[in-house]
Amino acid sequence: MRIPIAREGMPFIVVCAVLFVAALIWARSGGSGLRAAVPAVLGITALFITWFFRDPQRQLPAGEHVVVSPADGRVMSVETVPGEDFMHGDATRVTIFLSVFNVHVQRAPLGGEVGHYAYRPGRYLAAWREEASAENEAASLGIATEDGPVLVRQIAGLIARRIVTYPREGDRVARGDRIGLIRFGSRVDLFLPPGWPVSVEPGDVVRGGETPVARIDRAEEPS
Repeated sequence: MRIPIAREGMPFIVVCAVLFVAALIWARSGGSGLRAAVPAVLGITALFITWFFRDPQRQLPAGEHVVVSPADGRVMSVETVPGEDFMHGDATRVTIFLSVFNVHVQRAPLGGEVGHYAYRPGRYLAAWREEASAENEAASLGIATEDGPVLVRQIAGLIARRIVTYPREGDRVARGDRIGLIRFGSRVDLFLPPGWPVSVEPGDVVRGGETPVARIDRAEEPS
């Protein structure tokens, strides 16, 4: 059975656990009240780090035409943006803010072949600021689906300093597959073809790989 912890978190968890055990041994050797406080703080830290890197299973909604959220968090905005890479023109951007309390594993909104990957170094502005999309460190993953292109952009935030993206160009992903992780507070932008109806609005709370955020527009397909 898969351990519900992201593999990127294991080094942090192991280090915290070792420090906790060492502090516990040190505290038992006697001394001031500080000796008891140190292992308590380290123990709480180890529990938080383990919880932060949780990677729960998710239940996909029925219907292959449903676009699922690429991330856990709260929807900040839904708007049309011009000239986005891989989208070949205007796109609908759904912006999701992830606090340190959200699951930080990202998932594929739809299945298809990865046709674009780009990493951009940058600043570490607060993720809720509009300019974070253009100026912060980011990784973009474009997926060519049977119905059109979609793009997921992982954006570092004020305290997020490490973006991990698993697939590369030529890889195939299924809807809901894990595609990456951002450490400690961040933002994810999802870009969709402008004609696809979006089913979320600012303020909505979404769950990666589970919450429907849009539907593929197949109105022009022959019956």
